[in-house]
Amino acid sequence: MYESLQLHCDDFHLYVYAFDDVCLNYLKSRNFKNLTVVSLKEFETMELLEAKKTRTAGEYCWTCSSSTIDFSIKHFNLDNCTYVDADMLFYSNPRVLIDEMGTNSVLITSHRYTKEYDQSDVSGKYCVQFMTFKNTPEGMAVLDWWRKACIEWCFGRVEDGKFGDQKYVDEFQTRFSGVHELKHLGGGVAPWNVQQYTFSSKDEKIRGKEIVSGKEFDLVFFHFHGLKFYENNIVGLTGELYEIRKEIQSMFYFPYIDLLNASKKIIHVDVKDVDPNGNAGFAPYKPLGFSLLLRFYLSGLKQSLTNIFGKSLKKRILHHYFFYNK
Repeated sequence: MYESLQLHCDDFHLYVYAFDDVCLNYLKSRNFKNLTVVSLKEFETMELLEAKKTRTAGEYCWTCSSSTIDFSIKHFNLDNCTYVDADMLFYSNPRVLIDEMGTNSVLITSHRYTKEYDQSDVSGKYCVQFMTFKNTPEGMAVLDWWRKACIEWCFGRVEDGKFGDQKYVDEFQTRFSGVHELKHLGGGVAPWNVQQYTFSSKDEKIRGKEIVSGKEFDLVFFHFHGLKFYENNIVGLTGELYEIRKEIQSMFYFPYIDLLNASKKIIHVDVKDVDPNGNAGFAPYKPLGFSLLLRFYLSGLKQSLTNIFGKSLKKRILHHYFFYNK
């Protein structure tokens, strides 16, 4: 993600919050340009440390998302700050997305779910993947409400209309003014909506087209949510049964896996036994075990009967796993 920003954005600074010492020490030793690494010791407040006692590692990361933005703006005296997920790749300058905000103080991005994959009721209409907050009274009011809400409750379960840090974003526009929902289709292409588009590449740029409307757009970023490395050179593209067409695999997923493997080799020079999935850990060698087949089947029940019975379940799952021998 950092390298793609370097390639397409001539004016940025990335603030990385290191949630373990391996990440902290590696990034500090490399002195990357336009990158500042922040340790938990610098960042964590008493409020966060208390919340940490009741959260899993993943839930605590979600709890901290809004607090990292707040800390960045206040500690580094920023005019604005954009949160970005690490599992994204930029294909053009994201400035166009931020410029779309105009005079608004907060930018949020929708999942834009393909109909059969709509999980808005559970995961929320909006995705915490690319969000901008300006250092204005209006922007900081939204951020402060979100930060406090996440400290009070942020768990990996559905409860009273809440889910993690993400379902809160659905309330931004009803509670506050100055919140803009991104319209640019190139911001937020992901496995849950990529079925709606076709793509072509020309002059090192990727152009997308919405199938229903014919609307064209420049791709800004792709969110590779759910991609996972298994043992013995097996890579899973997504954690759900999203349809990923072969041309999408070739254009986006395989080059991204190449980049991740190249980065992994570089990191291994300095850090041994790096977990390629971060805190998620290695997945089992056999991704098509009974438990996973059952989980995918139950997930499929949420889809239409045509989708469930129209294709071989095992064939659909196999399309999401690949042997990687490079």
